[in-house]
Amino acid sequence: MHDLAEGLAHFQQDVFPAKAELFARLATDHRPRTLFIGCSDARVVPELITQREPGELFVIRTAGNLVPAHPGAVDGADGVCASIEYAVAVLGVADIVVCGHSACGAMTALAEGRDLAELPAVAGWLRHAAPAADAARREPGALIRANVAAQLTNLATHPAVARALGAGVLTLHGWVYDIPTGAVERVEPAALAA
Repeated sequence: MHDLAEGLAHFQQDVFPAKAELFARLATDHRPRTLFIGCSDARVVPELITQREPGELFVIRTAGNLVPAHPGAVDGADGVCASIEYAVAVLGVADIVVCGHSACGAMTALAEGRDLAELPAVAGWLRHAAPAADAARREPGALIRANVAAQLTNLATHPAVARALGAGVLTLHGWVYDIPTGAVERVEPAALAA
């Protein structure tokens, strides 16, 4: 916690004052243009990778950058579904990026068929990557790309996303970020690549 406290002090003393005008505007104006769905992995920092300022990205981070298909019923909705709906229907984002990354622990566990019996919540969550796992058995790199494409397909099942895509006001993008090089590979949605 000491490192966090030092970082907070630096932010409050140096960073915040230098960006005071930006934060004053953001206090009453929230209009990000992009929804960025990335992995919870601490090595993948959306604002750093894209060099965006506060307020420019609406960010959802999940293990394995997974996006559950829309459940079809309000009582089956979760925080990811609610965040997607809000970003598209209320904030009116024009772009959604699903970003996978190299050395992803979730994709490696799937590719290697690791026993997740001791991690039932993780095992249950990773079921959202099952179509990608079936398409790219035993090769984490291929699985990472296939997973991004599968999550883009899942996104399109969300009613707000489907409406915005149909109206031509939303574009989906798939990326795979390579941690050691900083390179970003583009991945087409599975439905469009087929």
